[in-house]
Amino acid sequence: MSEERNAIPLIITGVCSIIGTVGCLWYYGYLHFAKPEDALLLSDYTMLKTIPGEDYKVSLTPAKEVAQCIDGVIVLFDTEQKGLTGVLVNNKKQAVRCMDQEKSPSP
Repeated sequence: MSEERNAIPLIITGVCSIIGTVGCLWYYGYLHFAKPEDALLLSDYTMLKTIPGEDYKVSLTPAKEVAQCIDGVIVLFDTEQKGLTGVLVNNKKQAVRCMDQEKSPSP
C-alpha cells in the first residue's frame, strides 16, 4: 500500500502562513520596512550654543522626535511613526553621549 502524497497543498499552506505572519506583524507595527525618507540626516539638527546674557529663539512647536538617554547614548524616538528610533551621531558617526541622571532616593 504505497500512497503518494500531494505536496502542493503543504507548500501553499506554508507560503500563506509566512505571508500572513509578516502581514500581521507589519499591521501591528512590530515590523517596519525602512524607506529612504525615514532616515534623518545629521544636517537636520543644529546645536544652539547658549551664551550667558544673550537671547536665542526657538519655535514653540515641539519636534516630532523625543530624546531619551539610554546606556549613556542619546536615542531619538519618532512620535509619528511607531517603532522608528535612531541614535544621534556627529559627522564622524560617533554616538553623542549623555549623562545619566541618577534618581534621588525616595524617603
